[in-house]
Amino acid sequence: MKFIRLLLLFVFVQVSAQQGGMWIPSLLKGMNETEMKNLGMKITAEEIYSVNTSSIKDAVPQFDGGCTAEVISDKGLILTNHHCGFDAIQNHSSTEHDYLTDGFWAYKMEDELTNKGMVVSFVVRIEDITTKVLEGVSSLSTEIEKQKKIQDNIGMLSRSLPKETWQENNIKTFYDGNQYLLFVTETFKDIRLVGAPPSAIGKFGSDTDNWVWPRHTGDFSLFRIYADKNNRPAEYSPENVAYKPKYFFPISIKGLKENDFTMVMGYPGRTQEYLPSFAVEQIVNNLNPAKIEVRDATLKIQNEFMRKDNAIKIQYAAKNASIANAWKKWIGEAKGLKKSNAVSVKQKFEAEFQDKVIKEGKLNEYGSLLSDFEKNYSAIKEYALARDLFTEIALRNTELLSVGYKLYQLEQIYTSKGEQSFTDRRNNLVNGLGDFYKEYNPILDQKVFEQLLTIYSKKFPKQFLPNSIEYSDAQKLAQDVYTQSQLVSYDKIKQLLNGDSKTVLEKLNNDKGFQVIKAMADAHFKNVAPQYDEINLRNMATQRTYMKAILELFPKDRIFPDANSTLRVTYGKIKGYKPNDAIIYEPFTYLDGVMEKYIPGDYEFDVPKKLIDLYNKKDYGVYGINGKMPLNFIATNHTTGGNSGSPALDANGNLIGLNFDRVWEGTMSDIYYSPEICRNIMVDIRYIMFIIDKFAGAENLVKELKIISSKKQ
Repeated sequence: MKFIRLLLLFVFVQVSAQQGGMWIPSLLKGMNETEMKNLGMKITAEEIYSVNTSSIKDAVPQFDGGCTAEVISDKGLILTNHHCGFDAIQNHSSTEHDYLTDGFWAYKMEDELTNKGMVVSFVVRIEDITTKVLEGVSSLSTEIEKQKKIQDNIGMLSRSLPKETWQENNIKTFYDGNQYLLFVTETFKDIRLVGAPPSAIGKFGSDTDNWVWPRHTGDFSLFRIYADKNNRPAEYSPENVAYKPKYFFPISIKGLKENDFTMVMGYPGRTQEYLPSFAVEQIVNNLNPAKIEVRDATLKIQNEFMRKDNAIKIQYAAKNASIANAWKKWIGEAKGLKKSNAVSVKQKFEAEFQDKVIKEGKLNEYGSLLSDFEKNYSAIKEYALARDLFTEIALRNTELLSVGYKLYQLEQIYTSKGEQSFTDRRNNLVNGLGDFYKEYNPILDQKVFEQLLTIYSKKFPKQFLPNSIEYSDAQKLAQDVYTQSQLVSYDKIKQLLNGDSKTVLEKLNNDKGFQVIKAMADAHFKNVAPQYDEINLRNMATQRTYMKAILELFPKDRIFPDANSTLRVTYGKIKGYKPNDAIIYEPFTYLDGVMEKYIPGDYEFDVPKKLIDLYNKKDYGVYGINGKMPLNFIATNHTTGGNSGSPALDANGNLIGLNFDRVWEGTMSDIYYSPEICRNIMVDIRYIMFIIDKFAGAENLVKELKIISSKKQ
């Protein structure tokens, strides 16, 4: 019996330690460290996060504001995803030097390519400053006053809290406003492209395989951080030198097996794990379907043009990938939420929550929270749909309208701030739009405009729809706009913006394209935004109190803060899963799968000849195992957008892979994590090394790395 009890305890610990969570690295000691040890971790929480000595956190920067990277050499070499470096690779590409198709490798440091505006940021230390941020807030009566006071406190503290002159203070909210942490960071601004495989490797499977398992994508690229002579952040200069990191990752090519411990560290973007059932139901049934329809129409048009014209393919590669990424994610998210009965699970928790409120005598404080949620989400439904459709159609997917919206904002600046502010913004626009028009095709965009304006007129809540759109023919309107508007080219928009404010505004208001976006934006800011913001503010206050109540009433539960682009740790095990009846997925894929999917000349599934030759010869060097080349693997780590490029680490903190995706059914983990079907997808570090070494022949890079093999080093 004692053995059985111990076995059951062991099983409980193993399962409970895989229930998701994005944990703050400075707070791992205690329950988290114990769980990680029970899963097999060999290092300590202090080795992951330390202020006094170098630690793993010092090798994990945020990459260019939206991804994660890891330092892998003592010369500032960093590894991230191919899709994270995609813009840079695209910007350096041309029809003469097509690095998207052919790949890029710098075989000596002087060949590395500079990237204007690219940054990476390291966390120096994390500090709890909740009391300071909330000082003077509780005495205020309205939510608007409270939020203003909080923002004033944050501004003051950001300026006054101690830091070095080259560092920044960033204050972030956690648990929906119940906790505030200070992140002292330092941002490096000279980042150079070192290596990238061809898209046929780095983006293999493209949109078809995105968010899908089994996966066979070598999603990686290499950059290098440069610093000034004092090893501090500096703008690009030929005098800069390779950054000397506080810590860099050893690379383990020992191999992996199912149930091995894994840890992922990075900057997950945004999760909403504690939304009430009313909100989740609205996302599944109303908001996601509307956004999916808009992007589906956009992607079909872009893909048609990109398949026919290589110049357009290069122009739209990054934009298309970005649009497709969220589109497919929303589809999988809805699928997963339905499959896991997330709404029912949340309703069950809410019933338990209400029972706790009653039993603990907290009816006055928390008794009306759920009914308030129900009332607010019912009231916001049409406004939320209108807001999402306006954002997707006018600001994100119809490029002429997105440029037009910048001009709409220019007009608002003149009205509110006057001539000088108008002139400054106008000049910035003229200078900045050149890059936009280099990657713009008006013929393609006209087709998108036509399709999306049709959706807008049919699906937008009628009570908010401007008459000029409701009663117009989308095809005729598109023809009129794209033949008459000056927003279709850089030369024409420069002419449009030439002159004093009165002249420019008069020309703008006579422009056919501007008239369309102005009608849409005016309707949005008059009929939708104020009401949405008012109800949403009530929801924010209710959510903050709800989160406070959960923390108070369920003190023993594993309650982690939602992701907010701050440094987090998630841990679990390499593990397959069962997505549907009679289907079981293994946790590993191999190069064999690439060849099984290979379609010569295909946009998504072509394979470089050299890779085929290496496969046929089984020339895998020290990176293959039993005649096979490992490629991707999955685990139970709880990740989201922003974790792209995150290091996947083994029990000893060695680099074993590169996080780049989630399984389709598990994309719901932003809202509801289920250990049965939520899996993150990683590139096996052995495949990355194989491509760098055997495919690219970049011996200079291999020599930089600290590699741990099965043989004693």
